[in-house]
Amino acid sequence: MLVLYPPIKPFATHHLTVAPNHEIYLEEVGNPEGVPVLMIHDGPGGHCHANDRRYFDPELYHIILFDQRGCGRSIPAASLKENNTQELINDIELIRKHLNIEHWLLAGGGWGSTLALLYAQRFAQHVKGLLLWSIFLAREQDIRWTFECGTRHFFPQEWEQFISPIAGLSLNNIAESYHQLLTGEDDLQRRAADKAWATWEARCASLDPQPKLIEEFTDPFYAKILAKLKCHYILNQYYLSNNQILQHMGRLARIPTILLHGRYNALCPLSGAWELAKAWPSAQLNVVRDAGHTATDPAMIDAIVYCSNEFKKLFR
Repeated sequence: MLVLYPPIKPFATHHLTVAPNHEIYLEEVGNPEGVPVLMIHDGPGGHCHANDRRYFDPELYHIILFDQRGCGRSIPAASLKENNTQELINDIELIRKHLNIEHWLLAGGGWGSTLALLYAQRFAQHVKGLLLWSIFLAREQDIRWTFECGTRHFFPQEWEQFISPIAGLSLNNIAESYHQLLTGEDDLQRRAADKAWATWEARCASLDPQPKLIEEFTDPFYAKILAKLKCHYILNQYYLSNNQILQHMGRLARIPTILLHGRYNALCPLSGAWELAKAWPSAQLNVVRDAGHTATDPAMIDAIVYCSNEFKKLFR
């Protein structure tokens, strides 16, 4: 089984101004003259990790990571102003121009796969290939699966803990009820809601419990950003029309693509990746046995690293 490449530090970091109210954190790793690959983190509300640098061979690839608006080391933290899907896509294009890159490979999981697909549909001429995992199409049915009718049946105990902060509020719209707490005046309620939301996502992300993942997600700073931004995007239907991605798949027909999806992904069911692959015959879908949602499951690490090595053949 393949493992991550050894730890590596960035050779350059930036704070790129993308709007009057936003600067995003950006880092470059690996070979400055190598094949550019942009890693797009999960979320909304996630951030890039040191381990995200390690899925690609640093001798071949120029690995680029960034924290999306309001996330991680981007500033201001947790800002909802001018924070929407189209602006995030514009930011990716600004990164490409800032680094003077003509063509690049895009990689990402979950929400990262969503943004990669949307960017590629808009800027296909700059996309050399796509390596995507834990596919999330951001449709109404995908939102309902995670927060209403799907994931809860795999994790009933965790679900009860997730909804406990909103006892007495409506369970017909989980995001709206959480939004009341996350934007309310009661600081203790806000912190409890942050932690409950982050704990729910961390516990459901992996096939096996990962204490380090739960510890990271429930860090108060991270939990606040994750809960606030995820809730914001859900309430706005991710700023997309329903089924928007599937309706524009013809734009991606000529882009070499590998799709990976964990057989036991409880947050984003395999059916979404299957529907995407059916609408995209040229894409290769690999179902990863013994993997859930997170890219840190050993089987998913193995699959991503293997496929990143396969992409080497296209760029020699």
